[in-house]
Amino acid sequence: MKIEIFSDFTCPFCYIGKRELELAIETAGYAGQVEIEYKTYQIGPETPKGNTPSLYEGMAAKFDASIDDVKEMTKGIAMRAAKVGLHYNFEDMKTAHTEKAHRLAKWTKQFGKEAAFTEALMSGYFTAGKDLNDDAFLLEVTADLNLSVESAKSVLTSNDFIEALDKDRYDAQQIGVQSVPFFVFENRYGIKGAEPNEVFIRTLHQAAEIAGIKPALKMVGDGESVCADGECKL
Repeated sequence: MKIEIFSDFTCPFCYIGKRELELAIETAGYAGQVEIEYKTYQIGPETPKGNTPSLYEGMAAKFDASIDDVKEMTKGIAMRAAKVGLHYNFEDMKTAHTEKAHRLAKWTKQFGKEAAFTEALMSGYFTAGKDLNDDAFLLEVTADLNLSVESAKSVLTSNDFIEALDKDRYDAQQIGVQSVPFFVFENRYGIKGAEPNEVFIRTLHQAAEIAGIKPALKMVGDGESVCADGECKL
């Protein structure tokens, strides 16, 4: 089954929604039967590319609020993230312009590493305070994925893959995506936002019918009380 995910690396609900989907795929029994395609959606295209403020400072300026107000606003998000095993570190987060990161993600796609790259960037940003404007961090992730750092540098210092980003923006406009995360299942069902796990599970089953696949058998229990070959274990 095909699932398209419109998201941005600095969107806190995108990482939560990504984890909800992954948990739903495992729970519903579709592991290994899902193809995920990541689609670019920048939530802050006006964000500076250098000398960026902290996330708290950026949010305070955007919402005309105090730092204390912003800290209070993020508490609920952190609690929501914790429910899916993510421990957000808002204190160390910085705002970021994600165009370079998205272009590099498109480059990693040809090597089958886009999913791993996306996970590494989101994990680094939300839990370890990594700066997505920092080429050094992007190249560090590239090296960890055993991809060519020199080739990645070439992508970062050029406009390579900008057309791919433009195509994703066009696709988003065509189906009316105005916020992220946004999940498209088999080009038929859509989920807007980081919905509860049961919503993802229900939609997976609906999309599976269209794709003509069935959930795999999931074993439970220890299997100790069985009879086989004329003998019963007691």
